Formats: sequence, C-alpha cells, structure tokens
Amino acid sequence: MRTLDIVAAVLLVIGGLNWGLIGFFDLNLIGMIFGEMSAFTRLVYCLVGVSGLYYIFQWKAIQLRGKKK
Repeated sequence: MRTLDIVAAVLLVIGGLNWGLIGFFDLNLIGMIFGEMSAFTRLVYCLVGVSGLYYIFQWKAIQLRGKKK
C-alpha cells in the first residue's frame, strides 16, 4: 500500500500545482502539455480526483503506516 500512497500523493501535488497555476496565472499546465480536454488530460484529472478520494478515506491508515518505520 505504501506505493499507492506515494503515487496518490504525487498526483495530488501535480493537481495542486496545476490549480495554483490556474488561480494565479490563468495557466492550465496539464492542458498545455497534453491538449485541452484530450483523453490523456481527462485521465490525469480523473486520477487526481480519485487520489483525493483515496486520501480522504485512508487518511488515518496512511498516517499510521508512515509512523511504523
């Protein structure tokens, strides 16, 4: 599960940075790289959303796994 936690965290960082760029500079970096609403862009957005849901429902378990080192 640790790998899934890391992948979800990376996707959330990518999504957060993209939203920050949209908010501050009206710049959609994901859309610029992969095309506005191309299939891959939509896939990235969906994966970021699923990662957010994963973190919401697994928050406590992720914290406990991180402390077991």
